[in-house]
Amino acid sequence: MRTTVTLDADVERMLRDNMHRTRRSFKETLNQAIRAGLTARRPPNGKGKPFVLEVRSMGLRQGIDPAALNKLADELEVDAVRALAGRSTRTESAN
Repeated sequence: MRTTVTLDADVERMLRDNMHRTRRSFKETLNQAIRAGLTARRPPNGKGKPFVLEVRSMGLRQGIDPAALNKLADELEVDAVRALAGRSTRTESAN
């Protein structure tokens, strides 16, 4: 099959270095590199090693959602701004 492929400069350099080292053509070197890359990702028996997630303590109490902490910070900031706005309004009306 004929096709046009645009290679990054570093990839071309690696292919050309490999060509000179193995004394093979560009086509053979490219095909070998693609085959190696595609087969390296496929587990030999068709089943990969199961992903295991290591659990560790985050130092938070049970029931506290770390994803909701930003929301809590936003709510506290809004409350603080409202409190300051209320003070400045009272101060201006007193003058």
